[in-house]
Amino acid sequence: MAVITAQNYNANPTRETFWNSRIGRRFRRNRLAVIGLVIASCFVLMAVFAPLLATPGGNCLRDLNVAENSSVYNPFGALFWKAIFVPPATCFNVKQVSFTTTPTPPGADAVFGTSSGYDIWYGLIWGTRTAFQLALLVVIPTLLIGVVLGSISGYFGGWIDNLIMRLVDVIFSFPSLILIIVLVSILGKGLDKIALAFVITGWAGYARIIRGEILKVRALEFVDAARALGAGNSRLIFRHVLPNALTTLLAIVVLDFGTIPLSAAGLSFLGLGTPPGYADWGQMIAFARTFIVGPVGNPFGYWYVTFFPAFTILLFGLGWSLLGDALRDALDPRER
Repeated sequence: MAVITAQNYNANPTRETFWNSRIGRRFRRNRLAVIGLVIASCFVLMAVFAPLLATPGGNCLRDLNVAENSSVYNPFGALFWKAIFVPPATCFNVKQVSFTTTPTPPGADAVFGTSSGYDIWYGLIWGTRTAFQLALLVVIPTLLIGVVLGSISGYFGGWIDNLIMRLVDVIFSFPSLILIIVLVSILGKGLDKIALAFVITGWAGYARIIRGEILKVRALEFVDAARALGAGNSRLIFRHVLPNALTTLLAIVVLDFGTIPLSAAGLSFLGLGTPPGYADWGQMIAFARTFIVGPVGNPFGYWYVTFFPAFTILLFGLGWSLLGDALRDALDPRER
């Protein structure tokens, strides 16, 4: 077995990057993975440059303390980054073009047309930020809670394992969607309420997955060797066991980035999501529900009110799904 020392490592001037590694090469050979990465990257850029693609105005500018919307265009200015990382809730309000509920076709005032008086283009662009904001609000705390409880359960076992797993069983005994609907109905509308409902129901899946991986890794010989050398529980968990158990969970996290906003869109479609007028893809589909059939004699007259939001939701879910599947295959040691 070759032993890597400091001497022969420093003798090689080229260090291996991710794209040059075995995992990176396997990822590049998967064309669907590259397509998923491109789609996901486009949505990230769309969310970042939302002030350029859909100019904020009205209350959004007031809450950003901006006199003119051109102030948020400068990438080197503080206001540009403030509009990205800490935009007020008013910035997510869909731009209201008219007060009539009848849709208007794409034109100069609204490039994708209007739905219930709201600009579809504006809702799609700022709805991307809504999707990412919700995904981050759900995935990060869910991942932390699931990893901590799953690691404790899998590593220590005994009554701690039984206690945590029985709590997981209680959560899994309810259909997840029904439980989320009940929690949102109790908590009320709002992005933070939706995120809390997803966290309450979602950490159990992460905990069960990481517990199973911990049980497999804990039984390997290198863990026994580290324990024989005097490593404590904290060092064994965070240095040896947990890093080798996170590869499977990483792919699931990427998949959840695409599925959680879609589930939240379903809640908005049912009227349990964000407040009316909020830039949310599911709410835009709900606006279009009345006009799916179209006017009399022209069944496809209002095609734009459903096509653009549905196509955006489809692309978002497809991109993250392809990316998550590719990461799962690339990180799977059985494929090496």
